[in-house]
Amino acid sequence: MSYSSIFRSDAFAGKVIIVTGGGSGIGRCTAHELAALGAQVIITGRKPEKLDAISAEIAGDGGKVKGFVCDIRQEEQVKATIAAVIAEFGRIDGLFNNAGGQFPAALESISFNGFDSVIRNNLHGTFLMMREVYNQWMGANGGSIVNMTADMWGGMPGMGHSGAARAGVDNLTKTAAIEWAKSGVRVNAVAPGWIMSSGMDTYQGAFRAMIPMLAEKVPLKRMGTESEVSSVTCFLLSEAAAFVSGVTIRIDGAASLGTPMYPLVDAKNNAPFNGFHRAFIPDVLKKDA
Repeated sequence: MSYSSIFRSDAFAGKVIIVTGGGSGIGRCTAHELAALGAQVIITGRKPEKLDAISAEIAGDGGKVKGFVCDIRQEEQVKATIAAVIAEFGRIDGLFNNAGGQFPAALESISFNGFDSVIRNNLHGTFLMMREVYNQWMGANGGSIVNMTADMWGGMPGMGHSGAARAGVDNLTKTAAIEWAKSGVRVNAVAPGWIMSSGMDTYQGAFRAMIPMLAEKVPLKRMGTESEVSSVTCFLLSEAAAFVSGVTIRIDGAASLGTPMYPLVDAKNNAPFNGFHRAFIPDVLKKDA
């Protein structure tokens, strides 16, 4: 089996695309789709064993991929990684700033170190990757950047550190889209809602218990798939989005809209799209979990 993308099979032929956090979840799915569409995919992460496993998957499916161990919070590592990619592959056409992470915590109980670690990962790391691909390649050659943010427009109770960082990414995306338009660089963002991804299995306690109930809070009455985020990301990275810049696309089934005063009813005619042949259901959503 291979990835069943809605895009033509050579949409990214000859392109070099970096996917940070490509060792799991949405990053893994997007790396697979980009490789299936002809891209030379670069996946980055902190754990070489995860990069090796996903690289073996993609290569086994006939795609071109290479992993680079890089902590996006470390400026010198980011600089060196971007330089190494250019030295080996001669170009960087796209960047998907997918890497990030957070943990549930009320504002009054978040330590400074905990708050700072999430900001550094989700906001500072995104900025460092953007800046270095621009300064080392895209400023002279153009390109496309897609940043990862989240549904933070109504606040993120229980994850204020991540909400602050993701809101920063949204504004950073808009600013870069204006400043870097002179170089032919487009900068956009995706804001997934509740997506059935392996990251759900990292949560414990009360937050984990809440996950199976989230679909009822979505107007479409279901969660999204990793493929539904990947397809939007691939579109934004592609030539088809050549006049799209400075936008954040919400991929959340309208969950970020509406009001508690308007009750949600059962929904129909909204089958999910899943083109990822290696997708799996998180343990927390399995019926016998």
